[in-house]
Amino acid sequence: AYKRFSELLPKEERENACSARVPKSQILTLPELRANPFQHRICHVFSTSETRDDSMSFEDFLDMLSVFSDSATSDIKSQYAFRIFDFDDDGTLDRKDLERLVNCLTGQGEESRLSSAEMEQLIQNILEESDIDKDGTINLSEFQHVVSRSPDFARCGGLQR
Repeated sequence: AYKRFSELLPKEERENACSARVPKSQILTLPELRANPFQHRICHVFSTSETRDDSMSFEDFLDMLSVFSDSATSDIKSQYAFRIFDFDDDGTLDRKDLERLVNCLTGQGEESRLSSAEMEQLIQNILEESDIDKDGTINLSEFQHVVSRSPDFARCGGLQR
């Protein structure tokens, strides 16, 4: 992990990799993130940058790797997946978050974009299945309840396409 992190830094900064921050643009060059539709959200959620530039310290990088590892529990994976899918960082998945989530998964191209009616029907179906307290949003415990019924989530990491 340290070797991979330090290789993302310019040569002159590699000696001090433990105290350096890798810019988001470099993190996004990792093969594991390059094709991930949530790459920007992943950087945002794992970054502890005070300047909110989504750069990562070595510790941030380790946190990210550990959550994506096979040994991470479904509970940990689902907590981070929820945070990644919560685009407005308000602690719930509302209709806007769900629409952005669906758009990330289906692609932004005209040929793959859902019609307004299809999007509305899909969001309605998601809420009917997941919104246990019927408040129009999905909170973390509701999300984890749905995930617990999905064996594929833990097996494939939940955040992979």
